[in-house]
Amino acid sequence: MAKVVSINISEKKGTIKKPVEVGYFKENYGLEGDAHAGNWHRQVSLLAQESIDKMKKMGIWDLVAGKFAENITTEGIELHTLPVGTKLKIGKEVVLEISQIGKKCHDACEIKKITGDCIMPREGIFAKVIKGGIARPGDEIEIL
Repeated sequence: MAKVVSINISEKKGTIKKPVEVGYFKENYGLEGDAHAGNWHRQVSLLAQESIDKMKKMGIWDLVAGKFAENITTEGIELHTLPVGTKLKIGKEVVLEISQIGKKCHDACEIKKITGDCIMPREGIFAKVIKGGIARPGDEIEIL
């Protein structure tokens, strides 16, 4: 079963996101309280715990949810293998539509400086909020 491990927000872009107990997702906007929310195609970012674990094996042991600036940390789903346009239902209400796979890593990426690599450009995904609602850690993720 695929599930949400953590929901993370940051008030400023370029900072590590902090976990929250409840995420309020707003249709065509993103995650309320997050600096990346807005009317664009990268409203919400997702990264699998399995991807974070790959980086841990490269020697960075202090990686936790939100360190890659992802809004939703998942488990049990290979996010980066899903095509753009795939819809994901999170919990009972929230529906996201994948809008982009990966992104260019910014020059100040601390993880890339330490290991020579960063997983977010290849395995992080971005989505738009199609249906808003509440999501929490532990919620099931369903591919629609």
